[in-house]
Amino acid sequence: MAGSLCVVFILLLSYHGSHGILRFASYYGDHMVLQKSPERAVLWGYGPEGAQVTLLLSGPIKQKASAVNVKEGIWHVTLDPVKAGGPYNVTVVTESGNATLMDVLFGDIWLCGGQSNMQFNMTQVFNSSEELAIAEEYPHVRVFMAALKQSTVELADLVDVEIPWSVPSKDSVAGFSAVCWLFGRYMYKNLQYPIGLVESCWGGTPIEVWSSSRALQKCGLLDVFEELEGPQLNSVLWNAMIHPLLNMTIKGALWYQGERNANYHQDKYNCSFPTMIDDWRMAFHEGSGGQTAPDFPFGFVQLSTYQRGTMNEGFPNIRWHQTADKGYVPNAQMQRTFMAVALDLPDKTSPYGTIHPRDKQDVAFRLTLGARAVAYHEKGVPFLGPFPEQILYSGFYVYINYDQTISYTSSNYTFEICCSLDPAQCGPQSQWVPSPITQWSPTTLKLRTYLCPLPAVVTAVRYAWRDWPCDFKACPIYSANKVLPAPPFLIHLRPGNI
Repeated sequence: MAGSLCVVFILLLSYHGSHGILRFASYYGDHMVLQKSPERAVLWGYGPEGAQVTLLLSGPIKQKASAVNVKEGIWHVTLDPVKAGGPYNVTVVTESGNATLMDVLFGDIWLCGGQSNMQFNMTQVFNSSEELAIAEEYPHVRVFMAALKQSTVELADLVDVEIPWSVPSKDSVAGFSAVCWLFGRYMYKNLQYPIGLVESCWGGTPIEVWSSSRALQKCGLLDVFEELEGPQLNSVLWNAMIHPLLNMTIKGALWYQGERNANYHQDKYNCSFPTMIDDWRMAFHEGSGGQTAPDFPFGFVQLSTYQRGTMNEGFPNIRWHQTADKGYVPNAQMQRTFMAVALDLPDKTSPYGTIHPRDKQDVAFRLTLGARAVAYHEKGVPFLGPFPEQILYSGFYVYINYDQTISYTSSNYTFEICCSLDPAQCGPQSQWVPSPITQWSPTTLKLRTYLCPLPAVVTAVRYAWRDWPCDFKACPIYSANKVLPAPPFLIHLRPGNI
């Protein structure tokens, strides 16, 4: 532990140098986006101890923030709310010097985290050349990427920066997260004001390294450790790549992770994921002095696919746990969240491995639907695929009543029933068998149950409970307009629905 602390101290000294120099923290820079009104942007940095710092905003409007003193080498300033737009210059001044950020815009900042499918960059997606060629057409969508660093203690600032705040171009966007960039681009077309995108992710990482110790403690994971490749210790990426960002005012977060937990503390993910969301919200709210909303919107991608034909239930189980075992979001445990279902976007010829599908355009588009509805309260935006609102079991048939009109394509194995000798459970000794669909209407499916061997009875129904449940955009159930796939579900039959 002592050796790790020394490494962290040396890294911080090599990056930041002396705190006596007046400057901004690592993730502020020319071309950046600051959070627009009604929230208030927070800026901070370093300066001579005891010096009085004044911050000046110049551009479409002018603002002079109240002077603050440098304490323990650090200053913090919270601006009055600023409407979307720009460009602005932001200058901090002391008696002995000044520092200026140029070409600053005000808009919405989205933090993008997770593992390799979030890290998957724009050179790797389908039609990458065409996508990169139009990047410069979106000069108000700005990007920033934290460098891959880890720490055994919580850091106040980033150790290093991989991509400083940049105006989009073919070169500046090439190595940036595809899901994050495409989401930002699509949202800009809808909102028509600046979007700031902050990428902080690392491939092959479990959720435990992105969670604080207090969050892990709530799920009984604080003292659990197993050898991993890459970042290995609990909280090391929370410490180095998330905690330093807490002072920044943000609009919301996007997350694409879970593959690594398909075989690492899988059974805890229904706790660790929603708990991490709650913890990030609390920490960003406190870190920004109350400017980031305490329930800021959090969007995530439900796991896509990995191994075709496998009966391994790691991916299906994580998909379920990503919703706190409800099957859909938002729900009571995961409020102000939204989800992009991706199990119908497999890529069997991906040169980056089947676990890395190249179609990130549909993923990002589905996230934008959720953001428009949940984060921006846009009315009439469908963002949820069909989900059962009632399941009835008659003895020979199961009737699934959906919460919306569906588009249905025949499938022989996507629906399964649990046949159990114990009507009260579907346990390890139970048998899952295909349940053919015999009849359907715009909102109801009728499933046959005759494959259950007597005296077993049907105790549960599940849908798309496979790693790779269907071919590309060819799952059985979609929304009426065929845009949104139905998420997987596992529903136990209780007296109310038998």
